[in-house]
This record gives sequence, structure tokens and C-alpha cells, in this order.
Amino acid sequence: MTSSQTPLFGPYGAAALQFADRLPRYGANAAWFHEFDPHAFQVCERHGLAPCVEFKTFRADFGAHPELVPIGIDGLPIRYGRLVQGICLSQTDFVQETMERLATGMSQFEPVGVWLDYMAYAGWFETPKPDLQESCFCPDCIRTFCEAADTDATTPGQILSQHAEAWHRHKRERIAGYAAQFAVIIRAARPDCLIGAYMCPWTPEEHGGALGDIFAQDYALLAPSIDVFTPLIYATKSGQSTDWGRRWLEGAHCFVPSDRRVQLILDALDGPESLIATARSTHPTWGCQLFGGAEVFADDAKASVFGRAVEMIRGQLD
Repeated sequence: MTSSQTPLFGPYGAAALQFADRLPRYGANAAWFHEFDPHAFQVCERHGLAPCVEFKTFRADFGAHPELVPIGIDGLPIRYGRLVQGICLSQTDFVQETMERLATGMSQFEPVGVWLDYMAYAGWFETPKPDLQESCFCPDCIRTFCEAADTDATTPGQILSQHAEAWHRHKRERIAGYAAQFAVIIRAARPDCLIGAYMCPWTPEEHGGALGDIFAQDYALLAPSIDVFTPLIYATKSGQSTDWGRRWLEGAHCFVPSDRRVQLILDALDGPESLIATARSTHPTWGCQLFGGAEVFADDAKASVFGRAVEMIRGQLD
């Protein structure tokens, strides 16, 4: 079985497990899949792959649960499309059910890693033109902020005009606090389980500081709970060039704590250029996930490029 010190390479998505017998041939030693999927665990065990869970935290079907939609600065539910992430964090029943779902999964299975997904405030970043909205201004969220910041602000306008710095710090601390709670659940069940987090792929300065101010993801605050940070490097979807992964890795030392690992997830849609460019980074990724990997591993030529990238990255890590 793969240890927590072994860099992990492999596809993201259970569909790729139909090619599980071929994955090791191309350097893959792990697979990532949604939630605690019994079949996926069985396939991974059969083929010697490290089973890694993608665990959904703060995302839900707003059509079915409109009460979970965060409130914007106008006092109304935020704009959202099919892919928006982030719920109103004052919906404590939902948060508690999420934690119970995690505890149940950890009691029944033994993943090598659990990657926390959608652990952020509301928004969507897999697009060239993100719709960035300040959110979570329901009465309960405002009350929680006022208690934490020791202030008596009552409206979104007052908060953002007079207490913006404290508000954004509160949001980042709130997300980090929930990450700590998820980490306690995971480590209590399996102390050697890797804890990963899927991250907005922006630097702290991009888009006006939206990584921290809008999504409330702060690498330093999350570091005590997270072993591996995984930014979503989906170049085509985000309007970026295929060397985005390499560029991100080579700048990450400026904001990712040095004692934490970084492992990119790349998109098969970006083609072999993205894989090879990432593999050439002077600051290597600690393994690699490949979104849409089923398409790649169904084709020997495409899978061979993945295998070549794995060899290059391993050589950098060694």
C-alpha cells in the first residue's frame, strides 16, 4: 500500500477506473473519486492503487435547497448558475450533516487521502470572467461576524465600508475553522490519512485579492489542517495558456507555507502540452491528478504522455 510519503499520480473521477488494470503501466499509483464509493475502493484494492476520496463540503443543489443560497450585499440571494460553490455557513444543520457524512465514511473505509472540495465562500472560478460577489450577509452571518469582531455593524454596506478588513479576515478564519473540524474527524479515524484541499487557482493578488476576500481560502490559516494543497489548473476553462501549471508552481513559494505540499490537478481538456509544461517546472508538483482521465487512459498515445510526465516529475522530486 502506498504510504503518506509517496507522491500520488492518477486520474480524478471513477470513470477512469474502468482502465484500472492499465493505470500502473503509465505511472499512476492512485485514483481520486467522489465520496466513499464502495466499488471504487474495491477496484483500487484489486489493482494496487491508493484510494483517494473527493469529499464535497460546502456545495449543494440550490434549486432543491434555496435556503442554502448565501445572501449578497443587496440583501437578496446571490446570483448563481449550475456550477456555483459555497453555501450560507449559518445553515448549521447542513454543516452538521456534512460532518456526520464524513465521519460515517471514515468509519467504513480506509482512504489513503481525503481531499476537501468546495471549502470556500460562494463563487466560481473555472471561467475567464468570474462573477465575484461578496456574500453571506444573512442576519445570522452578520451576527456571527459582529460577535467575532466585537462590532455592532448591522448592514452589508456598513460592514464593507467601515469593517472590510475585519470582515475578510473573519471569512478566512471561518473557513479555516471548519477545515480544522473536518481534519479532526479524518485524523481521529485514520491518523495517517492525507488531507488535501482543492483550491481556487489564483494567487493572493489576482482578481483584486479574491482568493482570500471572496473565497476566503488562506494558505497560512489552512496549513495546520491540510497536508496537500491542490489548485484546479484548468487552463482552457479559465482562459489560461497551457503552461499555467508550471507558472503557478514556480510562484507558489511566495504564498504556500514551505512545509506543505502542492499537488496540481490538471484538465485532460488542456491536452498533453499542459502535462509536459507542468513536468518541466523547476518547482515540481507532489504528484498530479488528471481531471477527465478516463479519456486519456483509454488511449495508449495519450496515456503514454501522462507516463512520460510522471517520470519527469519523479525525477525532479528525487
